[in-house]
Amino acid sequence: YLVGFIIGAYNIFRTAASGKATNGTVEVVVEKSTPDRDMGILGGIFSAPVLYGLAGTFACTLWIYGSTYGHQLVGMVGMVGTFATVIAAVVHFKSGWKGWNNWHDRLLENVFPFSILVFLAVALGGLIQIIPTVLVNKAENVEDRRQVLYTPLELAGRDLYVSEGCYNCHSQQIRTLEPDVMRYGDYSRLGESIYDHPYQWGSKRTGPDLARESGKRGNDWHYMHLFNPRSLEVKSNMPNYPWLFAQKADLDSLPRRIEIQRMIGVPWPEQTAEQVIFSARAQAEKIAADLGSKTFSREFPATRDIADKKIVALIAYLQKVGTYEKVGPAKVADTATR
Repeated sequence: YLVGFIIGAYNIFRTAASGKATNGTVEVVVEKSTPDRDMGILGGIFSAPVLYGLAGTFACTLWIYGSTYGHQLVGMVGMVGTFATVIAAVVHFKSGWKGWNNWHDRLLENVFPFSILVFLAVALGGLIQIIPTVLVNKAENVEDRRQVLYTPLELAGRDLYVSEGCYNCHSQQIRTLEPDVMRYGDYSRLGESIYDHPYQWGSKRTGPDLARESGKRGNDWHYMHLFNPRSLEVKSNMPNYPWLFAQKADLDSLPRRIEIQRMIGVPWPEQTAEQVIFSARAQAEKIAADLGSKTFSREFPATRDIADKKIVALIAYLQKVGTYEKVGPAKVADTATR
């Protein structure tokens, strides 16, 4: 890639160096703007095409939302208003189409009103797309399955998963395709990643999908696999992660991270900073004790004093991935499922 870039730069230089400066003249016709072509902001916005468009949008909104939320009278008014606006606009256009064309031609020559209308169109279109999505895709609106909230240590592990770039090779989204379901399990639901910011759906699979990883393997398997994947999977092309066994996990910043997540809607329970850190350390000690009870070959690092290391936090996250609770239309949790 770098060699190609250098060759391209060299070609541009040689092309420019081979040119010769010449003197010449070119006749250019400059069209002067006439006063009758000028258009102010009011002339651009308060015009028949714009007003009909705004009125039709408003009436259609009343029609859709009135009918959706059970306000039948509002929905009926919106429906009548929509048809009335469309009919009036068509009649007006047929009778005075030259005026509409003249307005459009003048609008193209006046930058400021044109820019204002483009901004309004983009803003309204964006709001129409974004607001319903934000309002609907909330945890309390999810049916079927909803993600189980991370513990503080699992959140620390999730952040390590992101920082180490694991999502570049592993997805967490089982598609609704038969080969996907046969290999990885039931297809993924929106609610299973509702608390992930950012989500880890991924875009490619160099390694297997991890959407159903939780509980599949023991802590010792992940311990060995992250240190040397080929000790368990001979043909694995996953890199080793030895630094995770030596570097300490940043648990002191967890209270601030949880506070920020709470600000964007993740329903973390109220806890003091001391409680958050204590919870993370307690879970880490439990995982470290489990690892300490296992026997590893000399190839792997000793499990002594490993509770505060990054590897333990990452294992905690991998053991949580794909854990969800079943929820029904009443949005009441039934049972936790892995």
